[in-house]
Amino acid sequence: MSVAFTREEDLEATAADLPDRPISPHPNLVTLSGLAQIEAALADARAAYNAAQSSGTIESDRTPMARAARDLRYWSARRASAQLVETVADGRVRFGGSVAIEREDGRTQTWRITGEDEADPAAGSVSHVSPLARALVGKRVGDEASVAGQTVEVVAVD
Repeated sequence: MSVAFTREEDLEATAADLPDRPISPHPNLVTLSGLAQIEAALADARAAYNAAQSSGTIESDRTPMARAARDLRYWSARRASAQLVETVADGRVRFGGSVAIEREDGRTQTWRITGEDEADPAAGSVSHVSPLARALVGKRVGDEASVAGQTVEVVAVD
């Protein structure tokens, strides 16, 4: 449907009703690289907000400003609650470290345990609150854990 067939109130409601991004109830643990990612996202959000504010958007198109304000609120809250965790290698699976597991079918996978905003399973990192991380934290090489109904063995800890 064309914008020509919408009422101005509908467009304003869309921008005004843009929901905030949900903030996790878990502690916002971050690695050094995760903290840098949050700070970069916060800087990007500030730049987007300033750009939207200075663009002089017409009254009926407040969506860019609403999005920018929402992202700025989210990243400000995440930066304010960030808890930098620096850990020492002790041979156990821990936050910020990597773990290699061997699955029952013989596949070996390596995961890095990170903060929620830094987690990217496609790139090999999982959040510390994920079921995988929760099952593995504290384990040592040779220990077994149950992950997604399967038994996995820890084969390396870094």
